[in-house]
Amino acid sequence: MFSKHCIIIKGGGDLSSATAHKLKRSGFQVIITELEQPRMVRRSVSFGNCVYEKEWTVEGMTSVLTGEEGIHGILMNGKIPVLIDPSCEIRKKVKPAIIIDAILAKKNLSTDINDAPIVIGLGPGFTAGQDVHAIIETNRGHNLGRIIFDGKAETNTHVPGDVCGYTFERVLRSPECGIIKNHVEIGDIVRSGDIICTVDTTPVYTKIDGIVRGLIKDGIYIDSDYKVGDIDPRRDSEYCYTISDKGRNIAGGVLEAILILLKNTPLA
Repeated sequence: MFSKHCIIIKGGGDLSSATAHKLKRSGFQVIITELEQPRMVRRSVSFGNCVYEKEWTVEGMTSVLTGEEGIHGILMNGKIPVLIDPSCEIRKKVKPAIIIDAILAKKNLSTDINDAPIVIGLGPGFTAGQDVHAIIETNRGHNLGRIIFDGKAETNTHVPGDVCGYTFERVLRSPECGIIKNHVEIGDIVRSGDIICTVDTTPVYTKIDGIVRGLIKDGIYIDSDYKVGDIDPRRDSEYCYTISDKGRNIAGGVLEAILILLKNTPLA
């Protein structure tokens, strides 16, 4: 039903990947664009991780790193092509019906409402009706996943979601600029005071007991105060390797917004 409609999603992190997963399952053709060195934390559920691993599977669906020449074959094989294309130049050749800005930069880096017949942005930084046709709310709370056709998303609170009473404590941040060296892996059980990684020579400790739910790629350069990891106090390994409740909620909002906009948007 939707296979003739191509969607480009900018960004291959966990919330983008939750969206890509739902749209691909719903019958759309999905392409993802990424940076040369993506810095997603929840790599185990991020299609963009194929930039490092060449292929990556999330809940039974596989992404494949490719160039422009490989897109068609990968789509025909039922997989998701991922291109290193920070400025999304591929849109000029593919001419997608829909573009989704899922970079989650908290600001609009380059997306224009004229980039495609339907343009959707995730989270703050966009104005519906000006930059994009619709925005999906990404702040946790009553409005998570809500579609905004007029106005803006809620301002970023900078407060991590509450998990078992922990917010800031469960998030690991870089103490300085430098190269990250991981001492543990996603899925490892850790205790308060354990060294999770070092940035250059400075250790990053966990403040709580739990399981490593997310950890940035080893060996890449990161900025000071950048999020590098996520400790989940629930210690359920399934949460490390499956799409989150937040991701599914946002993905549902994107799908609903597309269906609404398709009713009123003529496509070739």
